[in-house]
Formats: sequence, structure tokens, C-alpha cells
Amino acid sequence: MFSINRLQSVLKAFPSRVFDDKVQEHLSDRYSKGFKSRDQLVAMVFGHLSGASSLRMIEAAYNSQKRHHYHLGTGQLRRSTLADANSKRSSEPFSAAAQALMGQVNRTVRQEGKDLLYLLDSSSISLKGPGFDQWTHDGQTRNTQGIKLHMLYAKSTEAPVFSQFSPANVNDITVGRELSIEPGAVYVFDKGYCDFNWWSEIDHQGALFVTRFKKNTALKVEQSLPVAADSVVLSDELVRFSNKHPGARRRNLYTQPLRRVIVHRPDKKTPIILATNDLESAAELIAQRYKERWAIELYFKWIKQHLKIKTFFGRSENAVKIQLLCALIAYLLLVIHRKASGFKGTLWALLGELRVSLFQRSATDKTSYERWREEQIERERLQMGLFA
Repeated sequence: MFSINRLQSVLKAFPSRVFDDKVQEHLSDRYSKGFKSRDQLVAMVFGHLSGASSLRMIEAAYNSQKRHHYHLGTGQLRRSTLADANSKRSSEPFSAAAQALMGQVNRTVRQEGKDLLYLLDSSSISLKGPGFDQWTHDGQTRNTQGIKLHMLYAKSTEAPVFSQFSPANVNDITVGRELSIEPGAVYVFDKGYCDFNWWSEIDHQGALFVTRFKKNTALKVEQSLPVAADSVVLSDELVRFSNKHPGARRRNLYTQPLRRVIVHRPDKKTPIILATNDLESAAELIAQRYKERWAIELYFKWIKQHLKIKTFFGRSENAVKIQLLCALIAYLLLVIHRKASGFKGTLWALLGELRVSLFQRSATDKTSYERWREEQIERERLQMGLFA
């Protein structure tokens, strides 16, 4: 009896229709003689899941499993063909597929009624040298030359729900302003997103935010709220901005009250000063929400360590974007597969297990002992029925 292998099982959640529609729209397969965009996607996702360090390794590992190619809908893989596809084909189909997968994860949060806690941040990826300099040099900063990956991360599902690339010199707040604010959600971000008018927009959309005040923010205290003696919260105050014109003819549209929560940090000499429009929750909960922001830092660390983000198979802008998008797709497929399969371990444990069994058919590739044991249990069940 035929059964699918584990790689096919992971790819079941992939939004093929969205991907195929974008492939047709951008004519990605116009000149392909046999190696389609779908083959390219499977090869790149396989490379991330298997931990391959180069296109040559992807080619060797993937072609060693010829008997599985038919059921995956692909064929033999050539390194040069994959390199050309990554360099020349549009990245839009991969971007659309990643967005569809993020939407799928986000719908799960809504259906399960979980708290909508979103963490917003960015991470720079250094790209410097021959091939990279042609398209990263103009967007470099004093510290970084490369590309910046912006993410909105859902804490409850441990998965991103929004992603965008930008040159390294683009400010975080520039991308933050492009977000669609979701009423009832809580957004947590750091001082890189300090824009009082954007904060006002979040408030008007019916969402909450937790962030940090800059040191030079001019505030006036309207009310001091009680704080427990044994709490990590040093003070809790209702405040307003005292400067309605911060400068450069800009007007501060945030006229409603805010909370300033000052929290003790045992590992630091100075406390942390938080800003939020949540006037109801306990100060300790607000401090905890900001502490949760560390989860997105761990996410960036995870994908850089366990997926192929540090080394790139191609040096063109298109090849880099496709590799990063396929890493995101692989991560989202892992998240969905873990939930669908009922896997109880960590995502890293699941990835480690998959890496040694991507082409294993779980329903048929059992050890002789497992098959004997199942047959033994069935015999015992039938024997018990004879004397019932």
C-alpha cells in the first residue's frame, strides 16, 4: 500500500493555488523546459529542512532519492538549473505563498480564541563582497551592509504573521507605519518604533501597544497609581505629552493619556521605562508583555542557526530574497506540521527528526519489530473476542 513520505506530509499545507496563480501572473515558467517553479520551491525547502550547505549538496542529496521524485511531482535536479532559476525568476510567487501561510497561522489564533499578542522587530543580515556590493552598497549604514528583515510575530503560535524586506538603512518605523492594525490586539515593540502619531493611530484603531519611552520625552504626570511594596514595578503613572510640537513643524497628534510604568531590572543598573495606552491592566502584566518581546529575538536567532540564512546559494538580490522566503516558508510549514501531527516536542526537535527521515514513509517504513508487535496485538485482540 502506497503512503506519502514525511517531506510530502510537510508540504501538504503549502498553498499551491496561490503559488501557481502568481507563477502564471509573472510568467515565471515561460522559458522553462522542464524545471518549473514548483520544482524550484521543493528543492529550496528541501535544502532548508535537510540542512544542506550548498546547491551542490542539495543536488546530491535530492537526486539520491530518485524513487520519491514522481510522487513529489518533480524530477532530477541540476545545480546550475536551480542557480539560474533563483537568479532570474521572480520572487513574488514565493512571497505570496509565505503571506498565505502566515494568514493560515493567524486564522488558527482567531479560531482558538487566543490573546493576540504581536511582537514587532527587525533583524539585519550582512551581505558584503563580490556580487552583493552591486545592490547592497547604496543602502548600507555605518554598521551594516546588507538587507533588513522586518517581522510581526504572533507569540501564541510562535510564527510570523507579516514579513517585509528593506535595505539596511531603512528605519524600522517606516515599515511599522505600513502595518494593518488589528483591533483588540496588543503590539509590543522597542524604541526603534518611536512615533507618537503612529502610536495615536494604533490607539484609534482599538489596539493596545507596549513600548519604551526615549529619555528625552517631555511628559507631565497627571496621576500616580498605587504599586505593591514587593513588586518589580517601581512606579505607575498616568501621563500626557507636554510638547505638542516635537520639531520640524511636526504636530504631536497623541493627546490622550498614557501610562508610564518604571520596572526594576535586576541585571541592569537602570530601570526600564515603559509606555502603553493600556490604562486597565495591572502594571506587572504590562511589564510581562514587554518581557515577551524577547521571543522574537529568539525567533531570529532560531532561523539563523537552524535554517540557511547565514550562507547564501546565490549573490543576486533575487536569489537572496528567494532563499530567505523559502526559509520562512519552511519555518511556517514546520509550525503547521507540528500542530497537525500532534508532535509534543520543540520545533528544533521536530526539525532534527525530519532531517534524518524526510524520505521515510512513516506508514510503511517500520522496523520488523514494530510490524511484529502490531500483528501480535491484533492477534491478542482477536483471541480475546473468541472467548467473550
